[in-house]
Amino acid sequence: MQSNDLIDFMNSATGQMSDEYNRIQKRAVEDPGTTGDQGEENWATVFRNWLPPTFHVVTKGRILGHEGVASPQVDVIILQPEYPKHLLDKKLFLADGILAAFECKVTLKALHISDFIKNSALIKSQAGVRTGSPYREIQSPIIYGLLTHAHSWKGKESEPLNNITNAIIKADELYISHPRLMPDVICVADLSFWSSGKIVFISPRTLPDWSTMPLNYSEKEMAVSYYLESKMMFKEHALHFTPIGALITTLWNKISYEDPSLRKLAQYFLNVNMVGSEQGKMRIWEMSIYSNEIRNRIVSGELKQGEPWDEWNWSIP
Repeated sequence: MQSNDLIDFMNSATGQMSDEYNRIQKRAVEDPGTTGDQGEENWATVFRNWLPPTFHVVTKGRILGHEGVASPQVDVIILQPEYPKHLLDKKLFLADGILAAFECKVTLKALHISDFIKNSALIKSQAGVRTGSPYREIQSPIIYGLLTHAHSWKGKESEPLNNITNAIIKADELYISHPRLMPDVICVADLSFWSSGKIVFISPRTLPDWSTMPLNYSEKEMAVSYYLESKMMFKEHALHFTPIGALITTLWNKISYEDPSLRKLAQYFLNVNMVGSEQGKMRIWEMSIYSNEIRNRIVSGELKQGEPWDEWNWSIP
């Protein structure tokens, strides 16, 4: 299979991140504060290189909700092109001007995942509650993610993929009370990539093979959320996947819901298939997560299938 040059670029970005990790670690004991700052700048550079140049990428700030409450500090923030120039250096960023925000860790530990998902619920609450479509009711306009150069599970018998997935699921059950509060992406540059998504509606009458479904579904109508770990299922695809490539592809895809001008390039990234195959565990939600109006329209059959970025699509990546 012929390789797309875009894949080569992502492999290069991955190699550079690894080099930066090794360089940063040499001074980590002397000055841990500077180590963290350098790690954040590494990720900010990735976004400046791979997202539209009209986006503002800033480091270290808090998100200011409508009611004047500021979030915990986040490390990297991507602001809309229209964001007021006068406010770019104020370190308090208006929630409605934010496209994405990220926590950055040089070396990932289990506690970081729990804190990150707790913070996701806090920060996405500041974006308020939207109505008008299934997408708007179960997806926050602020993308929230966790970015790390490496992970701490390096022992011979360690299982970092399982450890991270289990920590995500445990924290989600503890802190996430509505699908719109879920974090969106976790990228461990030397390991793998996780992203969240939602199935807007399933029921026995929409799935003919209901009895064979892997989950313990009831007979009730419901929605589903999930976290998927990216994998390459076939050897010939192994060179296509890098966690950073999956991260950039997913961000283009998710931001395209809010900014339609990005969709043509987002589709190109998706077609190159740098995310790979995905697998993960699902969580069931009652239909009460929706407003009465949207719930009634969903159940009456207004959902669509196979139309990317449609706010009435049955699945929201």
